[in-house]
Amino acid sequence: MGFTRIKFVTLLKVLVFFVLNMLTSLSSNSNSTSAFEQRLNPLGRILEIDGYHVWCCTPIYGPDGRVHVFYSRWRNEYKFSGWVSACEVAHAVADKPEGPYQDLGVVLKGRGGNAWDSWAIHNPTVQKVGDQYALFYMGADGSGLDIEQSDLPNLTDDAYAEYFTKLVYSKRIGLALADSLDGPWERVSDRPIIDVGESGAWDDAVVSNPSLLQNPNGEYWLYYKGWDRDTGERYNGNRKYGLAIAKGIKGPYLKCDKNPLIDFSHMGERVQCEDAYTWYDKTKSAPYQMILRDMGVYNHEYGLFLDSIDGLEWGNPQIAYRDAKAYFDEALPGLDRQGRFERPQLLMDAKGQPTHLFCAYQGGRFGTCSGVVLEIK
Repeated sequence: MGFTRIKFVTLLKVLVFFVLNMLTSLSSNSNSTSAFEQRLNPLGRILEIDGYHVWCCTPIYGPDGRVHVFYSRWRNEYKFSGWVSACEVAHAVADKPEGPYQDLGVVLKGRGGNAWDSWAIHNPTVQKVGDQYALFYMGADGSGLDIEQSDLPNLTDDAYAEYFTKLVYSKRIGLALADSLDGPWERVSDRPIIDVGESGAWDDAVVSNPSLLQNPNGEYWLYYKGWDRDTGERYNGNRKYGLAIAKGIKGPYLKCDKNPLIDFSHMGERVQCEDAYTWYDKTKSAPYQMILRDMGVYNHEYGLFLDSIDGLEWGNPQIAYRDAKAYFDEALPGLDRQGRFERPQLLMDAKGQPTHLFCAYQGGRFGTCSGVVLEIK
């Protein structure tokens, strides 16, 4: 009886939550900003590195009290699309979130050979888990291609396009652990911890963009992006978010039978999202929190904020952050996909509260891309 009553109360709370969200959505205008967005204060760019593209800056406070950032980088000769063909993860440290940062070198890169993550390591996201540190990432495999990685810079854009697509469809999710932020980082398996689904599944083409939420119930909830081959073949895929759950940090991670949890395709076939970051805020009535990059809900420049009572059913999306020009007075350099923040990551304090938003942003001193930091006031 007790267990049944608890389930009933939980379901009632979820129902009330969604009724309130629906009423809020009906009464608000199409640019419904969040309390999260209203607290943002821009601090500036970080990790502008000559000769490199920089992306995916995931921050964490170390035991030394300093800010450690694990970030994606690849050499300029691979152009912007090198994120999936020649990317590696490096480590930098600073006394404060806005830097300046000291680069400490590469911590994880493609394994080579015929490994599933042979060529590129991307999408790092780091958290402290017990006495260890967990670094989730996306890997891409070029071992089956009829070309060497070092030959890619010599190709024309048209010639490279075919290889780029094949690399994108090789994306899977992996995990490395370390006892210290200084490493060494060791992969937990020779196989991906999250693989694509069976043929016909919502995620049967690609899985990437992992986000770990350490659930208070002791489980490890890994949210991840995926899309299917049907939409992939028709228009490069409709990106949705699912969940895989494990009892231990190393897995196995079992996919939730309610997947996909975040799906905006009912708003339009090509309305979608990516780059989720999730966390648990015990001070909130809906403690499961999520920010993502918008891909058509409002536009393709904003970020989205969602919250949830149970981490499974999510409320209506609000604006988490706006386009870059709302915060920075920079002349746009004429790059593709410019003017927006991508791959949002949060710096959390000792109480589990976010203090700074880290994103990737094109342009900057070298006309490529770098990290950017906004304070959460």
